[in-house]
Amino acid sequence: MDKKTVFFLGLSIAILLIMLYFVGIDKVIAALKIAKLEFITIAIAMQVFTYYLYTLRWKVLNDVADIHVGIKKLLPMVLVGLAVNNITPSGRGGGEPVRAYILSREEDYPMEETFATVVADRALDTFPFVVLAVLTIIGMTLTFDFDLWLLVLMVVAVVVIVIVLALIIYMSVNPGFGARVDGWIIGLVRRFYKKNSEELEEKIHGVISGFQDTMKMVISNRNVLYYALPLSFVIWVFEILRVYFVFLAFGASVSPVVIGEVFILASLAGMIPLLPGGLGAVDGIMIIFYSAAGITASISAAATVIERLISFWMATIIGMVILPYYGSSVLDKISFGSSKELDESVDEEG
Repeated sequence: MDKKTVFFLGLSIAILLIMLYFVGIDKVIAALKIAKLEFITIAIAMQVFTYYLYTLRWKVLNDVADIHVGIKKLLPMVLVGLAVNNITPSGRGGGEPVRAYILSREEDYPMEETFATVVADRALDTFPFVVLAVLTIIGMTLTFDFDLWLLVLMVVAVVVIVIVLALIIYMSVNPGFGARVDGWIIGLVRRFYKKNSEELEEKIHGVISGFQDTMKMVISNRNVLYYALPLSFVIWVFEILRVYFVFLAFGASVSPVVIGEVFILASLAGMIPLLPGGLGAVDGIMIIFYSAAGITASISAAATVIERLISFWMATIIGMVILPYYGSSVLDKISFGSSKELDESVDEEG
């Protein structure tokens, strides 16, 4: 974990502590003492089952791409990917390239193929997110009274997500557009990277071509529509139900609709590139909007603390414990933080 990530984690935790201070730490602690462990246990079990669903969806996509790896091997990779997403600002690419690289290295499949299945996996996660986000924006305008700028920000965020998803799909099915993307990337390489550029350009051509072929295969397969896409909606249902059981632990009955609305808002906040996993911003939004929905601030804060321990910290800790098994060089291999690392990558794979 680099110094920048440690700094942002510390900053985000400080923001959360400040929020808890204004709510009243003593009130939050008092609320935590009355929590019913049986409901929290159910919430934890639901989160563990959600990890299984994530892995099952990725396995379906891998099978479509003729990457045949069992769930037992894929599950640790998913957990490492979740952990990396949580500890790095989202602008750095997150855990998707990491798990694609691990799968490629451990099971000897081309990186462009494993990366394509990971991108497809994230794209499938985006479909229910966009549907719920649109419903959330409509519902929030009717349920809560908030500033126009926040509504505009949410709409822009959803539009950007849809555009990125559409471009990825379009690049996969349209060879001409894929060639233009290829040319744009090559132009950047020629501008910023001079040494062995021809060798690197050839590699980029191969990666993009392999990515397009794999994505096209995945998108056109019926198993994706029949199994993987419904799994995405089931995963979101379990995410919302997990929060519902956390609130039940504190004796608060919150409408699943409200939970879904706040959950989507928090997810949008989690996309802020400066904050690891949206830590701080996500917690704050959850506390504010649950309180606005009629839950006392102390219960909202206590439930948010438990919810984030389950959804954020549990995956982070488990994933970071697993990461050394794959080697500490995994993050460096993906991030290409310096020209030297890029040279070494090309030399090793070229």
